Amino acid sequence: MLALAKIAQAEASVAVGEYPEPSPGPGEVLIKMQAAGICGTDMQIYKWAPRMRARVAVPRILGHEMAGHIVEVGEGVSRLKQGDFVSLESHIYCGHCRQCRSGQAHVCQNLGYPGISIDGGFAEYTVVPEQICWVNPPDLDPYIAAMLEPYGISVYASAVGAGVAGQSVLVNGCGPIGMMNVATARALGAAQVLAVDPNPKRRAMAEQMGADRTLDPFAEDVAKACLDMTRGYGIDVAIEYSGTPEGFEACTASLRKGGEFRLVGGPPGEHPVTFANWIYKAITVHAVHGRRLWGDWVLGQDLLAAGKVDLSPLVSHVLPLSDSAKGFDLILAGEALKPILVPD
Repeated sequence: MLALAKIAQAEASVAVGEYPEPSPGPGEVLIKMQAAGICGTDMQIYKWAPRMRARVAVPRILGHEMAGHIVEVGEGVSRLKQGDFVSLESHIYCGHCRQCRSGQAHVCQNLGYPGISIDGGFAEYTVVPEQICWVNPPDLDPYIAAMLEPYGISVYASAVGAGVAGQSVLVNGCGPIGMMNVATARALGAAQVLAVDPNPKRRAMAEQMGADRTLDPFAEDVAKACLDMTRGYGIDVAIEYSGTPEGFEACTASLRKGGEFRLVGGPPGEHPVTFANWIYKAITVHAVHGRRLWGDWVLGQDLLAAGKVDLSPLVSHVLPLSDSAKGFDLILAGEALKPILVPD
């Protein structure tokens, strides 16, 4: 079968090749891929970021944003059946640790990931544990189904803490999930949504997804804009996606006293923080990792089914699996938002 894999311990080094078709073991299912999305984690593996070097054994078939139909089930599989149309949750959780037993399986002590700890979904066929499959309506658009995993992050970031209903919201960083968060915050009743990104194409898309205002952080002061929008109080909820120290500081500076900082994309290296400022403002911090299982999936599906969120504008390119490595080049060139891979 065709698959896109990381083939060497170096930057780039991804290629499409022929691999043996896998078979499901006990508790596993075999899925025929219908659509899969390239995401920021895949880009980190592509760039061979330090945090990935100890986690990814090569060769490794990449991809965890994937949807497809089950074609075979392994021994002991009881919930799923042949023909089910499923999306993947990327967190393979043990079910036995303290976190799993207390409703926090998304931060399981022993987490594994498709495309990192096992072969992933950038392939004609993939095998995953039954536990990470979400069953979709059979008529759901495969491109949308492939984006449910990252979409769930935006749902978590919008719903955690005090939520967003009636709140002013800053979304800092308009990659695909930041864009999704603009739409999700709007759907969940945010009073105002400000989207920040230096890329004019992404700012335009953020407006299409529902932002009241967008700005370029290199041309305008984010904190000042938040004060202007909120009669001098500051923003209620700041959600950080940029992964930059500057974005981190802009979020905390923009918050009102008693506001909430929801951290999704943290700076990759060390970054000094003046915690006295946080104490003075009485900021509440929520670290958002993945999605809460399975509540954020349920809420996200409800918003999609009600027509309150439309993810389709985010699909920028559709590439056959045989030409899938091109998706990384498109992202690096700033030309792609969400490349979707499909079978040849």
